[in-house]
Amino acid sequence: MSRLGSAAAPVQMSKKKAVEKLEEAQQRLLKLRLELGGQIGAKKIGPPLCVVFEGWDASGKGGAIKRLTAPLDPRHVRVSQFAAPTYDEKRHHFLWRFWPKLPGWGGMAVFDRSWYGRVLVERVEGFATREQWRRAYDEIVEFERTLTAEGMIMVKFWMHVSADEQLRRFEDRANDPLRTWKLTDEDWRNRKKRKVYEEAVEEMLKKTDHERAPWHVIPGDNKHYARLAVVDQVCAAIEKSYRVAE
Repeated sequence: MSRLGSAAAPVQMSKKKAVEKLEEAQQRLLKLRLELGGQIGAKKIGPPLCVVFEGWDASGKGGAIKRLTAPLDPRHVRVSQFAAPTYDEKRHHFLWRFWPKLPGWGGMAVFDRSWYGRVLVERVEGFATREQWRRAYDEIVEFERTLTAEGMIMVKFWMHVSADEQLRRFEDRANDPLRTWKLTDEDWRNRKKRKVYEEAVEEMLKKTDHERAPWHVIPGDNKHYARLAVVDQVCAAIEKSYRVAE
């Protein structure tokens, strides 16, 4: 079964139970984050933590990021959103624009989209040549291995949502005056190309999943479960890094 296919099955968890477990996970994350920052525990700064979010439009990336960062001191985490590269950014290698946003030791960064745009939107929309996006798989893996070899904890999420649930969320946004800004013409265009994007996503998951930065595909139709799964997985990644260091 494909990676996306395995995430398509509905997750049975009530909102009440998910919210209760999320609160517990957030407190666990807060403690771990303070330890990484050297604020508590051994008072020694830990490795940098970079959490990368990719996913379908309206798949819950924003909601997951909000719950991930909610328990943290805003001075201890930086959230960066990446859209289409600017004219100046296009004059450099495609990875160049991400370097300044990466965290240093004791720091934490959250990326709302990332360098994977090269093998997703740039591939599908023709903004990168076939040679460029095919070469990018190895470039990305080497980039991530370089960072993690220096100690970085990297957690990568693909937020998956079914086509039916995505349509429902699009319609909800279209009918909510306070959320219409989140729905664009580009979202509708991308939805029409979902099959093409699915092929690109599956290849991305296959070719850029490696031991130092594996992919975590999160079933997102149940948004309350998805938020819990994200926070739990980030906690697990930090705890694993501590076990390896011991």
